Amino acid sequence: MSSPKQDLLRYRMSRAREALNDADAALHEERWNEASNRIYYAMLYATTALLATRDLSSSRHSGAISLLHEHFVRPGTFPRHLAHQLSAAFDMRTESDYQDFAEPDPVRLREMHGQALAFVGTVEKLLPDPEKL
Repeated sequence: MSSPKQDLLRYRMSRAREALNDADAALHEERWNEASNRIYYAMLYATTALLATRDLSSSRHSGAISLLHEHFVRPGTFPRHLAHQLSAAFDMRTESDYQDFAEPDPVRLREMHGQALAFVGTVEKLLPDPEKL
């Protein structure tokens, strides 16, 4: 039998993996703005899953990023370099979503996709055993 927290973690990680798959397809089809969006959201969904393990949440993206740093990066639980990639993905996504004529660099997007894969994989390793929730 699963708990509500287990269900939430599974759901958020499912969304993260789905966003990674969407980003991969968008990169393959050279849809750069969509790829940027999906890369960022993959990391955000994984972040919100990790935050949920400590009953933390934020209604703002910047708040979720701050909570990640405060509760996981500073104590040394989550790698600082990956957390910085979340911030970089946020900036890239914001620019491509909200600025006219902004198109992310395809080379940088492919790098960020790899970093997003590492980010989500690291979160998956940090999530508790479902039996312990």
